[in-house]
Amino acid sequence: MNYVAFSLKQALEIRKATKARVMAGGTDLMVSAQRGEGMMPRFEGDMLLISHVDELRHIGFNASGELEIGALCTSAQIAGDSRVPWALRAAASRMGAVALRNCATIGGNIANASPKGDLPGPLYALDARVRLLSVDGAEEMLVSDFILGLKKTKLKDDQIIGAIIIPKMDEWFDYIFWHKIGTRRANAISKLTVTMAIKLDQQRKIVEDFRLSATACGAKTNRSREVESLVIGKKVQELEDLVAPVQEAFDKVISPRAMPVFRRTATKNMIADFFSRVARLPEERNME
Repeated sequence: MNYVAFSLKQALEIRKATKARVMAGGTDLMVSAQRGEGMMPRFEGDMLLISHVDELRHIGFNASGELEIGALCTSAQIAGDSRVPWALRAAASRMGAVALRNCATIGGNIANASPKGDLPGPLYALDARVRLLSVDGAEEMLVSDFILGLKKTKLKDDQIIGAIIIPKMDEWFDYIFWHKIGTRRANAISKLTVTMAIKLDQQRKIVEDFRLSATACGAKTNRSREVESLVIGKKVQELEDLVAPVQEAFDKVISPRAMPVFRRTATKNMIADFFSRVARLPEERNME
């Protein structure tokens, strides 16, 4: 049976009573359920459409100064909102064709748990959290903890993704890098996407924070805090000397079955490019 919810309360009640599978934009689920040209998609089990639940369609800062993005916000909305960190906006703006970006939601992109998903990479790097809602209450966890592996998440059968929360950061980072490799600039499935970010001390001489995440190089988006620790605390002038050890450490994260030679070479080149540019302390903060 199919259900349509027009409020968050109604959606949560239906979800608890029926355990129906949730659908919003449907850009992933419709593809997985297709049966051939000219045939209607067929879904197994009950479905719950929540695209009319406007309570989940918001972008704004909460009382703690954190940015909240409702689960039903589309890639087009995210790409066009200046309050959203640049790397996430860039990823949203390259996500498929224009028509898809007008339908695909951030909640769906996370729930789909594809290792080639466009949005988890920046979200991992930003320490973003996912808020899960049910009739019984809410819980939050890191997006990187929520996604367990290929098409697997910690979403319980009575829960709905409510929002993504991006922690408050003083002016975010000094330099942010995001780059997607695909067959085309847009409207292409990612072959490799790398997100990096660096925050410097007030004298702009020491790396206070460093983030590195990559998609399409394993069963899930990858981020290694062990790798990041190799850079944190180092002098800016040492960055170019750190390319080899950082890449060597990150090699352990890349799946040996995911075209490792190509992905390792491409990742190394992107790390080298980002580090060399940051070492020159340019005025430009966003790099691609």
